[in-house]
Parts: sequence; C-alpha cells; structure tokens
Amino acid sequence: MSPKHTTKQTENPFTKRREPLGFMLWLGVAGSSVLFTSIFVIFLLRAHKETAHLVALPDMFWLSTLVILFSSITLHEANLAFTNERFLHYRVFLGATLLLGFTFIVLQTGGWMEMVNSGVFSGVNTSEGFIYLLTGLHLLHMIGGVLYLSYLFRKALKNRSYVDSFVYSVNPPNRLRIKLFTRYWHFTGALWLVVFIFLIVLY
Repeated sequence: MSPKHTTKQTENPFTKRREPLGFMLWLGVAGSSVLFTSIFVIFLLRAHKETAHLVALPDMFWLSTLVILFSSITLHEANLAFTNERFLHYRVFLGATLLLGFTFIVLQTGGWMEMVNSGVFSGVNTSEGFIYLLTGLHLLHMIGGVLYLSYLFRKALKNRSYVDSFVYSVNPPNRLRIKLFTRYWHFTGALWLVVFIFLIVLY
C-alpha cells in the first residue's frame, strides 16, 4: 500500500507573503529604533568629553508621561470596542485618545519653553541640546500619530449609524489600519518611556 501524499507544503517564514502595510510598519519601527539608539550612543560618547550638567527635567515631562501611558490604555479599549462592534465605545475611546495625544503635544511644548526660560541649552554645554533632539524627534512621531488619529476619528464620526459602522468595521483594510495604528501608538509610548528614563538617569 503506497503512502498517502499530501499537497500541504511547509510554510517558509522567509518566503511567505507578508502584508505590505504591516511590513512597512515594522521597517519604520526598526528604523526609528536604530535612529534613537545611535543618538544615545553618540551622546554617551560626547558625555565623557564634557563637564556633566545637572538639568531638572520640566514637571510637564513627568505629566506628559502619565498622559501617553493613559492614551495607550484608551486606544487599546477603542481597538477592543471596534473588534467587538461596540461602536459608541469605539468613538468615545478614540476621541479620548485623540484628546490625550493633543495634550501630550501641548505639555511637551510647554516643557521646552520651561527649559528655555531656565537657561537650558544656553550654548555652554552642547550635550544639553540632546534633550531637545531626543524629545523633538519623539514629538514628530507623536504629531504624525495624532494626524492619522484625527483621520480615524473623523471616519468614526462620519459612520455614526450602526449599519454604517458595521459595514466599515467588516472591511478588512479598515480593521488592519486600526490594528497597525494601535501598534504604532504603543511603540511611541514605549519609545517615550525609554527616552524619558534615559534623560532622568543622565541628567
């Protein structure tokens, strides 16, 4: 009796077809991680050549840390609500995340103004400029996220009826966009924690 043959092939993780948007997101995350890691290394190398300056980080930076952590929770809840077809909760939590995102940007800008007024980055010690560089690059990531979040929230408000929301939710590309954006937002939150802890330890 001849052995049975199966047509099922073993999936090769290196050759299997990947979702392009997800792959682009991971490339972006990897690129940002390399960029920030390079800045960390450059700063540490320069720190040995300059006199260390103690800098009191603005209170607004501490507050913005709580804001971005809370925004990850609200976006997670929005994602769950969207998946479970609880569209009113989805709009509420998505709007809350958008508000928290704007709040983070305002707090970061206020923190910069507080540092400028206190004489940080007066030109005496160039390492102080790394505070602006790191927080500024992260803020660009947040601004991009808030802009796309505004687009998602506008779509959510446009589809207020249950039927429109349901049709929108069962569309695979829409589900994918929200899932990938949630990952991106969590990444920006984790990135800020790394940057903030780095600044606390070194300054």
